[in-house]
Amino acid sequence: MAHMTAWRAWSGGLGDAVLDPGMPVGPSMTLNQDGSVTEGGGANPASGVTILQAASMEDALELAKPCPHLSAGGTIEVAEALDMEM
Repeated sequence: MAHMTAWRAWSGGLGDAVLDPGMPVGPSMTLNQDGSVTEGGGANPASGVTILQAASMEDALELAKPCPHLSAGGTIEVAEALDMEM
């Protein structure tokens, strides 16, 4: 509960940069190329997703640095959303 309170404070402090606050996710499974399934989601399983808007990757990393997930021992993957228009 304390972690979620800290996360909400961090997320709320980002203002308009938050496009979608997302949600936490439960345990993940990895679907492998051969169709087999591995429990646990690999080396860095997702624990949630948040969509932010930033001018650059560097700006996105700066927005993520204060996230309390890091102080709780987690890591954060930051990636650019790609345009899928055809």
